[in-house]
Amino acid sequence: MNINNTVKRYTQNFAIALSGIILFTSCFNRGTKLPDETPTRGNIKITVDESFQPLLETEIFTFTHLYNNAFITAQYKPEYDVISDFMDDSIKVIVTSKKLTDNQVKYLRESQIIARTTTFAYDALALITNKENNDTLMNYNSVRDIFLGKITNWNQINPQSKLGEIGIIFDNTKSGNIRYFKELFEITDALPSNFYAVQSNPEVVDFVSRNKNAIGIVSVNWISDSHDSLSMSFMNKINVLAISNQFLGDRSFYRPYQGSIYDKTYPFVREIYFTSRETFSGLGTGFIQWATAEQGQRIVQKSGLIPATMQIRLVQIKN
Repeated sequence: MNINNTVKRYTQNFAIALSGIILFTSCFNRGTKLPDETPTRGNIKITVDESFQPLLETEIFTFTHLYNNAFITAQYKPEYDVISDFMDDSIKVIVTSKKLTDNQVKYLRESQIIARTTTFAYDALALITNKENNDTLMNYNSVRDIFLGKITNWNQINPQSKLGEIGIIFDNTKSGNIRYFKELFEITDALPSNFYAVQSNPEVVDFVSRNKNAIGIVSVNWISDSHDSLSMSFMNKINVLAISNQFLGDRSFYRPYQGSIYDKTYPFVREIYFTSRETFSGLGTGFIQWATAEQGQRIVQKSGLIPATMQIRLVQIKN
């Protein structure tokens, strides 16, 4: 027998056997390897209502710098698109001011998915006007009548006003901001013709700063952080209206500051929710737990909003 042929056959057989062992080992490991994701490690995407972008950017920045192996990419969209992403299973964690409907919860359960909703913070919707508009107080009923189309001109609010038709500017046709008011005032038809949509909360601020007749609707999250240069730049461009409380009469007016959000004397307060469909304790779960614990809630408080899970103390300052 030719020794070279024997060695050649032996080498070929060994290579085949080795390849088989590697393939088997690879398949075995692939089937039993635990997910490379924990509450403080991994790489996920979340979708956030654009109204809460300033707050969530700070929360994510802080969390991912505390946990260097955690990577969270946030997409900021109108509320309708955020919930659509969640229902389509393209995202596991969302941040909105709206809970899922009973039908949506039922649909997910039929798909063996349990959606978990956690209240994270309390926000408010601010009504803003141009700096040259001297009418900075408005009663609750006037706001309602504007939405119902009963008030369309500034002189219906203040007979001395020289301004003309009121233009209501909101952030998006798919917005949770406008959805809030439609539900509050039980509006099922189309909004009056003097309501106009732009593309974002910052665009609302910009439009109002350039138009005397406008009233803008923005999440107070965009204008509440006194430590944030962008927030303060917005505040320098506009007035924030003080609104009367529907149950306390028209003698007291409240702006969407922390104290009046906390005790709900400001009438347009809403909750911010995390909703998760994670099936294990992954990075999304870890981030939610951290954001609703002490460190995350202190960020909420610093931003000018109200923490949902942390005790706060109101201090009245008298001059």
